[in-house]
Amino acid sequence: MTCRARNGTIRPMQPLGLHHVSINVDDVDAALEFYVGVLGLTVRSDRPQFSFGGAWLDAGGQQVHLIAGQPPQELGQHFALAFGDLSGIIARLGDHGFEASEPVVSGTSLQAFVIDPSGNRVELHQPGGAVATKP
Repeated sequence: MTCRARNGTIRPMQPLGLHHVSINVDDVDAALEFYVGVLGLTVRSDRPQFSFGGAWLDAGGQQVHLIAGQPPQELGQHFALAFGDLSGIIARLGDHGFEASEPVVSGTSLQAFVIDPSGNRVELHQPGGAVATKP
C-alpha cells in the first residue's frame, strides 16, 4: 500500500502490527473469569475511565478489549488466540465447563473453537501444531 504526500511524494504504508481486538460482552465479570481465569490473559491497568464498563487484557503483546454491551449476532466472526499447547488449553476449558471443538489441521497449524460466556467465537490456534503432531 502506498500513500501520496501533499508534495506528490509516494511513501509506502506498512502497518506495525495488530494492536487490539475489541469485543462486546454482556457480563464483564464472566468474561474476565473466562479470558483471565481460564485462558490466562492478564488485566492491564492502563484502561482509561470510560462511561461504559469493560477491561483491557494483555494477550502476549497484543490486547483484547472487553466492552460492556450487547454482543453482535454470531455469524462466524471470530478472533484467534495462539497457544503452544492446544490440547492443554482444550482440557483446561473442559475442566471449567467450556466445550471446545475438536482440533483440525489448518495449514501447518492446529485450530479449535470455543464460545465465550457472551456468545463470541474464539479460535484457539497452535502455530506449527500440525507439523509437531505428525509421526
